[in-house]
Amino acid sequence: MKAIRRFTVRTVLPETLSALDELAGNLRWSWHEPTRELFDFIDPVLWQESRRDPVSLLGAVAPERVKALAADPDFVARANGLRDDLRAYISEPRWYQTQPEAPRSIAYFSPEFGIAAALPQYSGGLGILAGDHLKSASDLGLPLLAVGLFYRSGYFKQAISNDGWQQETYPVLDPDGLPLSVLRGDDGSPAQVALALPGGRTLFARVWQADVGRVKLLMLDTDIPENEESLRSVTDRLYGGGGEHRLLQELLLGIGGVRAIKVWTELSGQPFPSVFHTNEGHAGFLGLERISDFVAGGLSFAEALEVVRAGTVFTTHTPVPAGIDRFERSLIEAYFSTDLLHGVDVHDVLALGTENYSGGNGDVFNMAVMGLRLAQHANGVSILHGEVSRGMFSGLWPGFDEDDVPITSVTNGVHAPTWTDPKLIALAQEKLGTSDTTAADWSSPAVSDSELWAVRNDMRAQLVTDARSRIKDAWQKQNPGVVVPTWINEVLDPEVLTIGFARRVPTYKRLTLMLHDTVRLKALLTSKKRPIQLIIAGKSHPADDEGKRLIQKLVRFTQDPEVRGRIVFLPNYDIAMAQLLYPGTDVWLNNPLRPLEACGTSGMKAALNGGLNLSIMDGWWDEFYDGENGWAIPSSDAAGDAAERDALEANALYDLIEHQVAPRFYNSRDKEGVPARWVQSIRHTLAAMSPVLSADRMVKDYVGKLYTVAGKAADVIAEDDYAAGRELAAWKATVSGGWSGVQVLHVESGGLAAIPRIGDELHVRAQVQLGSLTPDDVSVEVVYGTSRDDTLADTTSTALVPLADDTEAAPADGSTTFAGTVTLTRPGSFGYNVRVVPKSPYLASSAELGLVTVAH
Repeated sequence: MKAIRRFTVRTVLPETLSALDELAGNLRWSWHEPTRELFDFIDPVLWQESRRDPVSLLGAVAPERVKALAADPDFVARANGLRDDLRAYISEPRWYQTQPEAPRSIAYFSPEFGIAAALPQYSGGLGILAGDHLKSASDLGLPLLAVGLFYRSGYFKQAISNDGWQQETYPVLDPDGLPLSVLRGDDGSPAQVALALPGGRTLFARVWQADVGRVKLLMLDTDIPENEESLRSVTDRLYGGGGEHRLLQELLLGIGGVRAIKVWTELSGQPFPSVFHTNEGHAGFLGLERISDFVAGGLSFAEALEVVRAGTVFTTHTPVPAGIDRFERSLIEAYFSTDLLHGVDVHDVLALGTENYSGGNGDVFNMAVMGLRLAQHANGVSILHGEVSRGMFSGLWPGFDEDDVPITSVTNGVHAPTWTDPKLIALAQEKLGTSDTTAADWSSPAVSDSELWAVRNDMRAQLVTDARSRIKDAWQKQNPGVVVPTWINEVLDPEVLTIGFARRVPTYKRLTLMLHDTVRLKALLTSKKRPIQLIIAGKSHPADDEGKRLIQKLVRFTQDPEVRGRIVFLPNYDIAMAQLLYPGTDVWLNNPLRPLEACGTSGMKAALNGGLNLSIMDGWWDEFYDGENGWAIPSSDAAGDAAERDALEANALYDLIEHQVAPRFYNSRDKEGVPARWVQSIRHTLAAMSPVLSADRMVKDYVGKLYTVAGKAADVIAEDDYAAGRELAAWKATVSGGWSGVQVLHVESGGLAAIPRIGDELHVRAQVQLGSLTPDDVSVEVVYGTSRDDTLADTTSTALVPLADDTEAAPADGSTTFAGTVTLTRPGSFGYNVRVVPKSPYLASSAELGLVTVAH
């Protein structure tokens, strides 16, 4: 019989063990190994059965065990010591407190957060990245306030049928059994936010709180009695439902999220954030709620827009247009032609998200486009992805070269304490004197090759044991009552070169590229001299049948008796699996279609554990591959079609494994069986990659490149009752209205010898018609660089200055002459041009208005 409602009954702990409740209630346990070891000590079997969830553990531990622990002074002292350490961690100054110009508070919005397996509110890399962002923000001391949704069924649990087809189930989560608490008002009642919907309906949401170290995470939940039945399911599943359902989720995340922050800051007495970070376009409506607040305070929409833009950061994560949420224009009109946002006209909303540019579709509302228009500061998530994003969104800045599009990059990182195996941490602590593996000196002889190799072997064996257990469990669920075949207990080999591949399964990630030549793959798997084994995992979106077919094709191959001991597919890829999979693989494989992988952080997690990467030069690997930390699969971009490209790249993959990867792993072994050349690569990867791949580096980059800049801009724009915001809005209107009158009438240059040489000076004069604008409104620039087929590359710009007003010498046409000098600094083909762009101290980029005039 199915239960109509579930709830969790918690154990009442004696006062002597009150520290356990405090430790379980803060998600720092998900990355703080001493705290995890404490809970493991309580009951190791229950700890594993609870999937290492201390709240679940404390709800299941036997009363007699609780009584024994309460009477154990050593355990009580240990628990109290860890509680005191947590309190110090939360309150003590950290790195951020040494940054005097950093903003006072930052809001971070994301549609998903992957923090711990016990809180399944993530689907893949975006959510894991968001979770790692919160953890490192906490470790570094950032005053970050995070906002998301609480999905009652999370994403989905994956099973594989006997014929290899993905099957989804959606177990309902009980928030009372999770490390969450309800945000309550001063009277003790649950705090709520409300959104006005078409048809006179109202969407209500309660607010759950989670403590992620020092960071507070607010999660909105619509499954409450105040909502009519159809609205209770708005937060049912992550990325579930169609267009209108998804729109409701995103309205709640953005608009409801800002309202939740207002409630929380009022109740807590904490400062309202000055910087808002939108992690992907799903939360973009937050900017509209903030505009509505400023309009209520007396600003016009245009003025409020400038105030909001100044303090907003937008991160795009997808290089694939299909991955961006787009809604029908009519749907947006219906929802914003209500009382949802006071003082915000529906036409102003549509103007922000409509694809009204060359190549766009004016009938759709694009969440990424709105995100970029609402944010003065934007970034991609790797250097290559920044380049791709500038090209992908260049239509928003017509007339500008792609290099000038105002989207920078902050390469993702991963949270080292979460993703580094405890065995490697213990080795660093014992031999190198630090538990921080990103700061350890892995080149030191204090750690011998044999010791490092022994840890790598232990991690591989640990993975094999876990994989066998998961395969056995899956078999039993597929074949209830049938005896588990003996071969399952012998699947995989802890001594064999192990290659991992796990990720979401959209087609561009090419899950089945490895199956291009099954004869050759079988030869690699079953080689007598240098065998390999593959451990694979991944989920396909429930609506993506093509992705499911890829999984089915792979699963059917793994069922071949000839290879089933050497290649396995593990169902239900999640954090718990990943924390054993990344450390246990010798090589991490990634073979997307370049350049469609924005970053690809799974390979980073393997590298933090000394794993080598075998990857297409895409995402993070494009900037960090150095020839010693793994292998680059050549991209065949010039192939005639997709099939030819797959064939070329698959054959390159097989060649690398057969002739480079496997020989390095198996050859040159000493008398203890240690492959010296391979261990050299392990040491190099740990030493060179760990610091730069860490989320601490990423968060520091956000602080330095984006948060601090946005915080300063927000402070300037807010001074004197938002005087700068009012001024900027008026100035933009003036410049936009008068830009059609701007022309470069004439350009002349001189000063060079007959044969120009490095060090010579090129003098440039430009006669510019400004129409109704003034020289203070514009920057006239000479743009110069290498000339390639009449196109400039590797450009630099130098501002020209208006010549002093001389009435007698002034041009009769009323134009203004600008002049300047360029020093030649490099040999080769040289070219230049002159352009005019808007200029204001309040602009973050000269391309911000999308206005430019170029000499012809």
